[in-house]
Amino acid sequence: MNRAARAGRLSLVRAAPMRHGRDMVDRVILMTGCSSGIGHAAAHEMRRAGWRVFASCRQEADCARLRSEGFEAPRLDYADEGSIAEALAAVLKASGGRLDALYNNGAFACPGAVEDLPTEALRAIFETNLFGWHALTRQVIPVMRAQGHGRIVNCSSVLGYVAAPWRGAYTASKYALEGLTDTLRLEMRGQPIDVVLLQPGPIGSRMRANAIPQFERWIDWRGSARARDYEGLLHRLYEGGADRWELPAEAAAQVLRRALEARRPRARYRVTLPAKAAALMRRALPDAALDRVLSGS
Repeated sequence: MNRAARAGRLSLVRAAPMRHGRDMVDRVILMTGCSSGIGHAAAHEMRRAGWRVFASCRQEADCARLRSEGFEAPRLDYADEGSIAEALAAVLKASGGRLDALYNNGAFACPGAVEDLPTEALRAIFETNLFGWHALTRQVIPVMRAQGHGRIVNCSSVLGYVAAPWRGAYTASKYALEGLTDTLRLEMRGQPIDVVLLQPGPIGSRMRANAIPQFERWIDWRGSARARDYEGLLHRLYEGGADRWELPAEAAAQVLRRALEARRPRARYRVTLPAKAAALMRRALPDAALDRVLSGS
């Protein structure tokens, strides 16, 4: 092998080899939504843990920034099936066909009352928050099956199992994701692929800021019959600070690492006290009592 070829080969190897288990080679993970928040923190966490991380983003500018941080960063937009196929092909070419894990994470929110939410807005959020995840996962499963192992972790939310006012679009997409993921986990019994849900509660991220353009595009709150009721939402959206129960994105990243490296992963991993408390209330309280808690009344 000549010097140029050796340099090219070495440039692809960023993670330490596994000290145990499969073939003493790098563990490879493809992650989405890595421009900020949980995705960005998780990319750094998994690289520190010795994984070879392909940290994808929707925008090429964010991919370029991640490359400057030393990551391999293909562009992947869940709303663009062509970019999904191209990104996965690039990862598999660089890794020699190996993919140990997929972390589906990229998503956005569109706050507003359900009655004010145009159906087209709901289609748009499902395109990114559900259909794109499904498209990528379907393409990854044959790769993992052929190599004899794999793990798929889908980032859901506390809003995947309890609702919240003014969060109908995001909640609907996460409820749907939970159902799809639970079904896939059942179907993968007997297959060499683990399927896991990560369920964060309040986490410091740009989710709120990124929701503002969606809100301004789709929600005519001034023309709403609920216009006065939007005061609280507008304050939280444009001025609100951190939730008192909010944890930094690194907390979710550390839980993700446990989910990825556990020999026998649990079906779901909850992050933050509110996420754990909501799960208990979901099981223990009658609907009327839970509604009072969730609506703040």
